[in-house]
Amino acid sequence: MIVLTEIAVEALAALRWVFDPETGLNVVDMGLIYELCADEATKKMDVLMTLSTPHCPMGQSIVDSVKGRLAMSYPDYEIVIKVTFEPAWSVEMISAAGQEILKR
Repeated sequence: MIVLTEIAVEALAALRWVFDPETGLNVVDMGLIYELCADEATKKMDVLMTLSTPHCPMGQSIVDSVKGRLAMSYPDYEIVIKVTFEPAWSVEMISAAGQEILKR
């Protein structure tokens, strides 16, 4: 569940610049971001995300890119990324916008 605070909306916009190299879709439209919570009081941002497969060869690079992009956009925040495979990612998690891109 993504809590849509103003910062979360901005953070999701920033994450639209992080791409899955296999599909060319950004991690938001891929459905890889499960939760994003930003606490302005503590300056901490927690992200719960997944990868398309537990053995994704680009997995660490994608996670590092998510963290790096958020750190660049929110330099005063502690960025904590957790990766989960529950629930497992599936193509049904791709957004409508992402599905349109893949049809091209």
